[in-house]
Parts: sequence; C-alpha cells; structure tokens
Amino acid sequence: MRKPVLWGLGAGLVVLLVGIYIYHTATSVTKAYIDPSDARLVQLGKQVYAAQCAACHGANLEGEPNWRQRKPNGRLPAPPHDVSGHTWHHPDQVLFDIVKNGLVPGVTAPIGYESDMPAYSTVLTDEEIRASLAYIKRAWPEKAKTVQQQLTQEYQKAQ
Repeated sequence: MRKPVLWGLGAGLVVLLVGIYIYHTATSVTKAYIDPSDARLVQLGKQVYAAQCAACHGANLEGEPNWRQRKPNGRLPAPPHDVSGHTWHHPDQVLFDIVKNGLVPGVTAPIGYESDMPAYSTVLTDEEIRASLAYIKRAWPEKAKTVQQQLTQEYQKAQ
C-alpha cells in the first residue's frame, strides 16, 4: 500500500519540478545584462524595432500622444521608450518578460490591468527581443543607462 503512494508522490514531484523548470526557462531567458554598446545587437534591434515596435511606440521611441491618459477603453497608450518614459526604470529581465509574454497581471502588471501590449513569444526569437531592447537602450543618456544597469544587477542578485 505504501509503495504506490510513494511512487505517486514521487511522480507528482517530478512533474512539478519539470513544470517549474519549463516556466522558469520560458520567462527568465535573459540573465545577462543587455548591452546597448553591442553594435551587432543594436543593428538587429533597429530592424526588429522598426518592424514590430515603432507602429505603437513611435519611430523615435516617442510613444503615443498623451501616453499617461487612458483611452476610452480604459487602457493606457503605448509609452515612450526614450528617457521621457519609464522603460529605463525597469531591469532587463522585466523588460524582456514584458516583450516576450505581454503585460501579465500579477507578474509584470498590477492585478486587473489590461493592456494593448501583445506577447511576442511566437513572433520574435529571444535574441530579437534582446536586440530590440539594446536598440532602445542605446538612445538613453549615460545616467539613465547606469541607473538601469544597476537595477538589472540588483534584480539578478535577488533572483
């Protein structure tokens, strides 16, 4: 009687650990700092940004007009990614997760928050996501880059 129970518990534990591993690797791919001085990455990011991001976030990272005021549907317009926005206030892993998975309530957004930000997990590779973020970051002033890099390092230590 004890062996089947132990086997069942063991199998359940294995399934749980595999699930945690799959979730962790699917949402935590970018452990390394995304370097905006990597010319190859920035060049790829420029192409990705133009094709996938600029329509909402602006060709010059300027975001939609009145991005802090809710639209009639209650959602916020696409924010700017230049220094006037808040993108540089987030560590790389959070930015990566937002691009890959969209804004997920309770994870990368408040509970109940709705957004027009799509998930790009089926559109972009992880490298293309990293490249788009490198392209965005290359436009920030040095002080913003430094602050964002420190946030990224602190976030990585906490994980």
